[in-house]
This record gives sequence, C-alpha cells and structure tokens, in this order.
Amino acid sequence: MPSYTAPTKDMQFVLHDLLKISEQDVPGYADMDRDFTGAILDAVGTLATEVIHPLNAVGDQQGCALENGVVRTPDGFKDAFDQLRDGGWTALDAAEEYGGQGLPYISYTIVGEVLSAANMAFNMYYGLTHGAASAIAAHGTDAQKAKWLPKMNSCEWTGTMNLTEPHAGTDLGMMRTKAVPQDDGSYQITGQKIFISAGDHDMAENIVHLVLAKTPDAPAGIKGVSLFIVPKIMVDDDGNLGARNGVSVGKIEEKMGIHGNSTCVMNYDGATGWLLGDLHKGMRAMFTMMNEARLGVGLQGYAQAEIAYQNALAYAVDRLQGRDVTGVKNPDGPADPLIVHPDIRRNLMEQKSFVEGARAFTYWGATMIDRDMRMHDKDAEGLVSLLTPVLKGFLTDKGYEMATNAQQVYGGHGFIEEWGMSQFVRDARIAMIYEGANGVQALDLVGRKLAQDGGKHVMAFFDLIKGFCAEHKDDEAMKGFVEPLKAASKDLQAAGMYFMRNGMKNPNAALSGSYDFMHMMGHVVLGLMWGKMAKAAMEKLKEDGADRDFLEAKIATGRYYMARQLPATSMHLARIQTGPEVVMALDSTAF
Repeated sequence: MPSYTAPTKDMQFVLHDLLKISEQDVPGYADMDRDFTGAILDAVGTLATEVIHPLNAVGDQQGCALENGVVRTPDGFKDAFDQLRDGGWTALDAAEEYGGQGLPYISYTIVGEVLSAANMAFNMYYGLTHGAASAIAAHGTDAQKAKWLPKMNSCEWTGTMNLTEPHAGTDLGMMRTKAVPQDDGSYQITGQKIFISAGDHDMAENIVHLVLAKTPDAPAGIKGVSLFIVPKIMVDDDGNLGARNGVSVGKIEEKMGIHGNSTCVMNYDGATGWLLGDLHKGMRAMFTMMNEARLGVGLQGYAQAEIAYQNALAYAVDRLQGRDVTGVKNPDGPADPLIVHPDIRRNLMEQKSFVEGARAFTYWGATMIDRDMRMHDKDAEGLVSLLTPVLKGFLTDKGYEMATNAQQVYGGHGFIEEWGMSQFVRDARIAMIYEGANGVQALDLVGRKLAQDGGKHVMAFFDLIKGFCAEHKDDEAMKGFVEPLKAASKDLQAAGMYFMRNGMKNPNAALSGSYDFMHMMGHVVLGLMWGKMAKAAMEKLKEDGADRDFLEAKIATGRYYMARQLPATSMHLARIQTGPEVVMALDSTAF
C-alpha cells in the first residue's frame, strides 16, 4: 500500500528561505514565523498520515452510494471529517467575526497541499466549501454572511458550486436553469446541474449550493446569468434547520477517479434560493470562487505528483533489478536497486524538479493573493490573475504526467491496483478538466490575460525575470540558472511578438498556439522559481549548521530543471511559429 509523509522540510524552505514570508509587509505575515508554520505542518501532517491518507484507497475502492435520496460516503470518511472540523482546520483563514482564525491565505494553501496529497477526494468536500464561503464573503449582504458563513467555515454545513448543465459545459451562456422571483424576495430555482463535486453526502448537517441560473427577463447569453444561494435544508432567521428544500440528487456519476468524492447530478424542482451579489452579475460572483478553485486545482496537480513521487522513490530504492553498468553497487544481493540506473534517475529527477518548482510557484501565487486581499495591492492582483491559468493548466498537465512517470518506475506493478499508483494517475486526470479545461485556460491566458490592463502585468512579469538575471549576471555560481532563464524568457517574448504581429489579422494565429504558450510560460515561471531557490540555498549554505545534504540536493535538482526541462520553450516556440495553417488545414469533414 502507498504511504504519504508531508514534505515539511521543503515546504518550510519555500516559505522562509525563498519567500521569507515573516519578513514581508503583508498584515499577519509577521506572525507566520518558522516555528509557527512548522507547528501547523507537523500537526496537519500527522492528521494526514495517520487519519486521512489511510482512507485514500478505501474511498477509491468503495466510492459513494446513493441510498434513499442520501449519499453515503466511504467507511471512515465521516469520522475523519469530524476530526478535520474539530481540529479547526476548515477555518484557518476565515474571518474571525464569522468563526475563523483570521490567518493569511498562505496558511490555507500549505494545509491544502498536505490534505490534497494525502486524499484528494476527501479534501474536496472541505475545499469546495471554502470556495463557496469565499464567494459569500465577497459578494453577500451582511445578513447573508451572518447566516451562512459561521456554519460553513466550521464545515458543520458544506458548500458547492453548480455551473455545468448536460447541454452546456464551458459555454455557460447556454444554461437553462431558471430563477423565478417571488413576492418575499426569494427565487424559485428549477433546472438540472451535472458534475457537482460534493453535491450531497452524510458528513454535514446541511449543504449550501451556489447555483447559476437565469431570471425570466435576463439578457441573452452569459450577461444574463445570476448566482443564488440554495440550501439543501431550509434555515430560519435564527439559524435553525427546517424543512427539506426542493433539491435532490439524480444520481452519482461513475468516474475514472476521485471515487471517494460524490460527484452528483443535482435536480432543482422549484427550490427556494436567494440572490448572491447583483442580478445578472453571477459570473463576477462565481469567479471569486472559480479563481480560488483554479489555484486549488493547480495545487492538486502537483500534490498528486508529490505523493506518487514519494512512493516511486521508495520503490526505486527497495526494488532490486539488474546491475549498474559502471560497477556492482549491491554485491551482497542478486541485483542492484532500481535507483542506480540512469533512466530511473532521469524519471525521478523530472518528478522531483517539477514538484519542488510547482510548490514554489503555488506558494508565491498565494502570497500575491494575500497582498491583494489584505493590502488591496492591484499589481499583485493583476500578476496573479495573469498567472492563474498557468497555475491551473500547466501544473495539472505536468502533475498528471509526473504521476504517470512515477507509475512507470514500478514497471508492471504500477499497472496493478494493489500498489496504488493507478489511483494517483486516475485522480490526477480530473484536475486537467474541471474548473475550466486546460484548453480554455490557454485561451484565457492568450486571449484575455496577456492584454489585460494594456499588457501591464505581462510586462511586469518580464521585468521580474530581467531584474533577477541582471542581479546575478556576474555570479559564476548562478550562471547555470541565469543563462537558461534568459534564453527561455526570450523564447516567451518571441512567441508574444508573433501573436501581436499575426493575431489581429488572423485570430487563429494566436489561438492555435495558445496551449504551447501556456506551457512555455509555465516553464519560464518554474525557471524563475528554481533560480531564486538555488540562490536561497547557496546563501543558506553559508550559515553555520546548514543542512548541507538538503541544500546541495536543492541546487542540483534546480540545475537539472534548467538543463533538461526549461529548453522545452524552444520547442513550443517552434510550434507556435508554424502558424495556424497546419492546425486548421483539414476541413471539418475530413477528420
């Protein structure tokens, strides 16, 4: 059976040696010193290892069951959810006035990594609730916040987002769910939603659905969409539960992975709901939750790669196969361990260099969200908005790839269910699809985000790279980081210039290259992260008592990424510059 241990040493390195969070001017960060974050990580790591991860395989094997209109979660899930709730883990960064602990968003991020890696399907019940609560906190009235947030922050009540309909996936303007206004100010919600994660379960007293719908007089398309709070069970003005609302589960979807999470078809039959935010501005309110969710999904991508890597590494050290071509390494055994072989090393280095770079990227993104939320820093908001499709799209694409790489280390055993590697691959696959499929992320990046605010934020990103390279251009130890990063950044700028020259004449010139551009940008961001981590490690090595093995391994891993992964930008640039003609050459009837 697989195992999981929270990588606290590396997490602490990113938080304090790379990002130096306790030295930043963000309100609340001064309290986030190494001892404090260490205590958080030790505690949640213990919960993850001892309670939540052992249920990962249970959830995969049992799945959820719909019995008499109620979804039953796998054995052990309810008790584990009680422990998560009772430990206060669900309310870390929620506002204190609504029962939270008021910690920065970065605290939610680091805890989310541990819980997602330990048991992705289980953590989604809490993660979806956090997103729904964030939307209510941002767009709800004072009365709505007081009514819903305390119980949602504690996860006594959980939450969902309801967007997709059978005939309308990404194109939400086609939705048919109706919201008919009532005399008391409420709305009657009627329609069907599909693919609703955590749509129903037996671990909370109530479930608060956020549902996109259209009023009878709504404008056509996406401009006519509004967002509504629709509880499973009605709640009176004193917060007491009442009658069952007109919400029911049609079925539980049979899925490739995340079997422990109840992905439901939800039927709304004249259910009572209340408008959240402004009428016909539902997408603005929903995107508060969607952007947070996309960061969380990017995290899921590398978290699954992390747990897969941990187990692949253990297998490679333990499994004896063949002999090292340079000389026997295990003379007392019948063979040498797998890890002596160069191709196994290559495979493991690809995984390790991706996961550690992705962690740095994600935590950096979380600090920008904190700067936006706590300081109203518009530059930070703009930069994280630019990078959100890269976080989601690149990290989930590569996270899935690295999970399959880890599976490959096992050879035939990786294809056998009892070893558990299949689950990591199957669970990771959904992250590339939900919260906006990765092709849509690429279109968003190229079609909207690059030009946002006159291109201000993409230029700021290039300035960050330029500044880092200039700062370290005379540092011989950093040459293996600075030069590859400069080359990759030039590739990315060349791709952007190609879009500018050709995209206005033929939009397909940009859109056909958008996916490659998203991956280019992902590589460049990770290149920047690795350059910064290498420098931080070099500085740390100068200190007395430094953990030399860890820090030297960090630098060597970074060199691998810069030498073996970052040059992929030249391939993506070459693809982009072939133009749209080869992509669009076939008539639609010729496929």
